Amino acid sequence: MYRHILVPTDGSRLSVKAIKTAVALASSLDARLMGVYVIPPYVPPVYGEAVIYVPEVTPKRYKEITQAEAKKALATVEAEAKAAGIACKAVAVTADQAWDGIVRTAHSKGCDLIVMASHGRRGLSGLLLGSETTKVLTHSKTPVLVCR
Repeated sequence: MYRHILVPTDGSRLSVKAIKTAVALASSLDARLMGVYVIPPYVPPVYGEAVIYVPEVTPKRYKEITQAEAKKALATVEAEAKAAGIACKAVAVTADQAWDGIVRTAHSKGCDLIVMASHGRRGLSGLLLGSETTKVLTHSKTPVLVCR
């Protein structure tokens, strides 16, 4: 059935639930697992008339910080997979939008299922905050399993 499962993570407790689900599914199907963490590109600060002083983060420092966060989040995927004896790779990608990075990674790595978490926001909060899960569902040709 499914042979290569992609599980996106942002390091949150909710994404850990999706990781555990993906690991259990991969174990039962004898599938491989791929973890992905999407890093937004560096955007230099823009100052207007009413500036609040914020120490500038250099592109080099931004890369160090985001790579450390990615490594920490992806370590959870790798640890869960290793504990279950599942082959796993992890990758950090850069994309303007998380959903786009997830969809592109699933396609480029040949994944045949995406397992991801959802906050379950509906109504006005869903409209205002948006939903990466909804965007993955609407833009991906790869099947998506949503965990709540």
